[in-house]
Amino acid sequence: QVQLVESGGGLVQPGGSLRLSCATSGSILSIYTMDWYRQAPGKQRDLVARITTGGVTQYADSVKGRFTISRDNGKNTVYLQMNSLKPEDTAVYYCHAEMVITKRNFWGQGTQVTVSS
Repeated sequence: QVQLVESGGGLVQPGGSLRLSCATSGSILSIYTMDWYRQAPGKQRDLVARITTGGVTQYADSVKGRFTISRDNGKNTVYLQMNSLKPEDTAVYYCHAEMVITKRNFWGQGTQVTVSS
């Protein structure tokens, strides 16, 4: 069973930065697409960023130019660097893994990000 553990969330002022980490249960990054999603209270869970096994990245328009997804295969960890944070970025951020071949997928428990002055 794949396990995903997010960390790095917290309270930050508008314009500030945070880096989220997603630690995986093993060396899965070669066979799983890795995503970051977010969900604010009462709202849909939306895809924020994606990185494929080949290292190709995708971003939601709302975060393009501000957020960067990356991976460290040696540490079995995926990161989301968030810069120029806005109040509308406030949400629970979830790490998500999807096996390329079978489409099986797994979710982390989430980490709260609050952007407020």
